[in-house]
Amino acid sequence: MHNIGRTSILAAALTAAVAGLAIPASAATPPLDDVRVVRHLDLAAGRQPENLTIEPDGSIDLTMSFSHQIDRLTPDGGLDVLATLPAPPDGTSAPLTGRAFVGGIVRLPDGTRYVLYSAGTDDLTGLWRIPPGGSPSRVAAMPGTSVPNGLALHHGFLYASDSALGAVWRIPLTGGAATVWQESPDLAAGSGNFGANGLKIRDDAVWVTNMDRGTLLRIPIGCHGGPGAVRTVATGLGTVDDFAFTGDDDDVLVTNNQGNEVELVRTDGSHTVVLTADDGLQNPTSLARRGDTVYIADAAYFTATDPNLLSARILNR
Repeated sequence: MHNIGRTSILAAALTAAVAGLAIPASAATPPLDDVRVVRHLDLAAGRQPENLTIEPDGSIDLTMSFSHQIDRLTPDGGLDVLATLPAPPDGTSAPLTGRAFVGGIVRLPDGTRYVLYSAGTDDLTGLWRIPPGGSPSRVAAMPGTSVPNGLALHHGFLYASDSALGAVWRIPLTGGAATVWQESPDLAAGSGNFGANGLKIRDDAVWVTNMDRGTLLRIPIGCHGGPGAVRTVATGLGTVDDFAFTGDDDDVLVTNNQGNEVELVRTDGSHTVVLTADDGLQNPTSLARRGDTVYIADAAYFTATDPNLLSARILNR
């Protein structure tokens, strides 16, 4: 567990540095309050954040979906481009999105970042590695028909959801081919829709959302690394994208992308809306928690207005 006092101070410092005169919104519902705009992003420049991760110093790394960029928001408010992935040839149509799309991100303690890229071509789609201060390179190929999306690290393996093929991939961190770890109708979607999407790992289990079905799923990781049976944790979550655990229990916050909502899903599968468009949500795509602060990335895919990064405080319960 993180040192909550220290991480709360870092999170507050980041918010204070970049929020300026942002006024907390008033529509939040416990366990969230004190919602603030951390940063407004430039839609015209293609800064539509799909996923995010938080660095030890409180900086936030963001994947910018259609600009193929990975950006870093620093505690002093600077926004720097860390890397840009190569664009596919003109006229390439990527699955589901129609254009190349950068998804999940994981950052290692040494500053190495891994990101997922759906480019619509076999030579670009897959897992990419970005060394500190270096250039990106693809380290594991996935087919051009796939849409690798959510990404998480567990015991030397990276797990990636596939929104097009209804699967979870596994890639050794030490190098090696990406292989399908779990494929199931529970992860699949109807034609043209996103299936498996957000992905996190907790207590030796892969948790993943299915955007098309509006479900949150749990897949145990067996003692030899194989997948257990898929269990549905919650249903009726709308166009559910990403999620983040709130603390030590299995309560999670999930984003309803087109619904412009964040919901709290409890361990019994019940769920309630805790953030709405009144709090500044603009098609929320992903969440990341640090101490008692949760950050929400808004890509404005459908509203086409004000992509942003929000923060909210998680109340003690």
